[in-house]
Amino acid sequence: MSISTLFEAIMLVCFAAGWPFSIAKTLRTRQVAGKSPVFMAVVEAGYLAGILYKLTGHPDIVLVFYVFNFLLVAIDLALYIRYRPR
Repeated sequence: MSISTLFEAIMLVCFAAGWPFSIAKTLRTRQVAGKSPVFMAVVEAGYLAGILYKLTGHPDIVLVFYVFNFLLVAIDLALYIRYRPR
């Protein structure tokens, strides 16, 4: 594993650290006040770009981290849609 791959993996782990807390809070309170679906969609687009980059000729283990982060944000976005104010 190259040093740049290691740093990329560390970055993605750090980015992933907060999403489980956000998901758990939404599940516990059923409140989404303060969450931005636009922000989450932009983050999803970034992770999708990372996934596509890895799939188009630069595959390595970091792809797993991109997919994991993408799924975390997708869950949070789905919870936002489920519990959004009407």
